[in-house]
Amino acid sequence: MGRVGEHKQRMLRGELYKDSDPELVAERRRAQSLCDEFNRTGPEETTRREQLLRQLLGKLGEGSWIMPRFQCDYGYLIEIGANSFLNYDAILLDCAPITIGDDVSIGPRCQLLTALHPMTDHEARRQRWESAAPIAIGDNVWFGGGVIVCPGVTVGANTVVGAGSVVTRDLPDGVFAAGNPARVIRSL
Repeated sequence: MGRVGEHKQRMLRGELYKDSDPELVAERRRAQSLCDEFNRTGPEETTRREQLLRQLLGKLGEGSWIMPRFQCDYGYLIEIGANSFLNYDAILLDCAPITIGDDVSIGPRCQLLTALHPMTDHEARRQRWESAAPIAIGDNVWFGGGVIVCPGVTVGANTVVGAGSVVTRDLPDGVFAAGNPARVIRSL
């Protein structure tokens, strides 16, 4: 394995980095090619889909599957446990690790977004600096359709998030949460 460049190191440490770095651009192109090939497969090509996902992702647990259309930035920062399911049109911006537990069900058009941009330093934002914060999803979580999970969020085990919710803060184990921003409605 070759030397890891400065901007990739910065990205992996959660520091400001430039996504225009040639090493990162090449890695995103590789991931995009694998995603494009995956998204072109037919419904009968389950073996080929799994092969492509195993090339793309950091981990794909036994019995887990993803429906096309699937998009990610790098792929290798995504780990999915056993028996988990990502429905149509999932977008996982994995500039930081995304960990999905076992028996997780993610509804259609959900987005897990680790990327951050400087909020108060408009000049750094103009110069295209960014950072990222990891997302962790516990076991047996269910996201309704269109859920958005923001950078740095952890969702506890056995939690359900209602359709269309925007999760901006950590959610504990065993609750139903919904809204924008998502808030705990009740214990389960």
